[in-house]
Amino acid sequence: MQQLTQICVLFSMLFAGIIYTRSYSRTGTMPIRRLPGLDSLDEAIGRATEMGRPIHFTTGTGGLVADTFAAFAVLEYVAKKTAQYGCTLIISNAQPLIHPITENIVRASYYAQGKPQSFKPGNIRYHSDSMQAYVSGVWGIMEREKVAANIMMGYFFAESLLLSEGGVRSGAFQVAGTASTPQLPFFVAACDRTLIGEELFAAGAYLTEDPVRIGALMAQDAAKIAAIAIILTGALASTVGLTM
Repeated sequence: MQQLTQICVLFSMLFAGIIYTRSYSRTGTMPIRRLPGLDSLDEAIGRATEMGRPIHFTTGTGGLVADTFAAFAVLEYVAKKTAQYGCTLIISNAQPLIHPITENIVRASYYAQGKPQSFKPGNIRYHSDSMQAYVSGVWGIMEREKVAANIMMGYFFAESLLLSEGGVRSGAFQVAGTASTPQLPFFVAACDRTLIGEELFAAGAYLTEDPVRIGALMAQDAAKIAAIAIILTGALASTVGLTM
């Protein structure tokens, strides 16, 4: 019973912190750490616009997982910028469920920028759920279209190195982000900028500067700090023989 009470108190404090942070975010200014990987998106888009060459974007072979949902926020930002600057955006999809979602995101972004005539459904391309066929399709786009930037955000498997290698061969400026730990070394080695782990999940709040999203992000960070403090306190108390 005592443990249940402690758990209830802990969750009450957590929810109170989330509610307070989200409420404060609507009126106050909340700082957020700079993420060079996301800042470089503007550099990639500007580079492609100046060169008159397209931008390639892909979410990898992962399905509807957390990494992919985080990538959708990045895609929305990139699509709005390409619509604003008149730059061509090409999307490569490996999952049939992801394909209509990315198409709707790009379409809505172009309409939001007042450029519905610039939206081309043919630039949102489904290749295959087979990794080899998908990678071959992406390589073909990079070689034929001479892409100036390659943006890879989402959940990736073994295709991470293959896609990065294709981008290097085509001379594209590459920005990648994933929470898949085994694939991070390949992105770090082959790409110009890389979002590591939870940096990808902060993309939506960072790019949109939405106070509510920033508040939610800070509330999650506060909860993690509180959890670490509780674990350390419990470990220390157990070491010295105290009972909580």
